[in-house]
Amino acid sequence: MKSFKGLVAKYIEDKLSEGIHMTLIDPEKVNGEEAARIAESAYSAGTDAIMVGGSTGFTRERFEEVVLGIKEAANIPTIIFPSGSKSLTKYADAIFFMSLLNSESREMIVGEHVKAARIIKELGLETLPMGYVIIEPGMTVGKVGKAMLIPRTQEGTELLVSYALVTQFFGMKYFYIEAGSGAYAPPPPEMVKKIREETSITIFVGGGIRTPESAKEIRKAGADVIVTGTIVEEEKDVYSALKRIIDAIKSE
Repeated sequence: MKSFKGLVAKYIEDKLSEGIHMTLIDPEKVNGEEAARIAESAYSAGTDAIMVGGSTGFTRERFEEVVLGIKEAANIPTIIFPSGSKSLTKYADAIFFMSLLNSESREMIVGEHVKAARIIKELGLETLPMGYVIIEPGMTVGKVGKAMLIPRTQEGTELLVSYALVTQFFGMKYFYIEAGSGAYAPPPPEMVKKIREETSITIFVGGGIRTPESAKEIRKAGADVIVTGTIVEEEKDVYSALKRIIDAIKSE
C-alpha cells in the first residue's frame, strides 16, 4: 500500500500534459470489497487517481472501509471528494478542499470547511484547493448543494468563466465543472473551451461522461482532468469501459 501523502498536487501537475483521468467511487453504493474490485479494474485500465465520495448516505466506518479497500487494490492516489464530516479519514492521501461557489447556502461555500479544518489538519491530509460549480441539470448534487444551476447557454458560459476567474484569483489550484452524477449529457465542450481561453487554472470536468467520444471532445476543448463515476456503477466490465475512455483522453 503506497502512500502519496504530501505528493498529490505534484503528482497531478506532472501528469497534466498527458491528460488525466480520475475514477469516482461512491461509498454509499459499494462496500470495501466491491470498491477494491472497481479500483483494481480502474488502475489496470490506466486511471490516474481514485476519488472517494459523492453521496451522504454512508457511515464513517463504511467510508474508511472503502478507502482502505481502494488503497490495497490500486497503487495510485486516493483523494477524498467530500460531502461532509463523515467523509474524512487519515487513510486517504489528500482531500479536495472545495467550495461550491454557486450555492445559495453559506455552509456549502465556507461553513462546512470551518467545521472540518482542524480535523483535516489533525489527520494530516494534503489539501487540494478547488472551486466547484454545478451546471444544468445538476441532478442530486445540485439539490443537496442548493446550487443556483448554471444554464447551458451563452450567458451561462460567460457566468461560468467568471466563476473560474474568481477561483483563480482566490489562489485555488483547481476548477471543477459538474453536471451531476447521471446527467443526460456532460458539460458542453464550448464551456470548457471558453474557460481554457480565459484562465490558466487546472480544469476538472465531470458528470454525464459515458463515451470515449464525449471524453475526447471535452479533453480537446481544454479539460485537464476527466472524472467518471456512474459508468463504474453501471458497467459489468469496468476495465473495458474505462480503458476506452482513458485511451481516448490520453490520445489527445
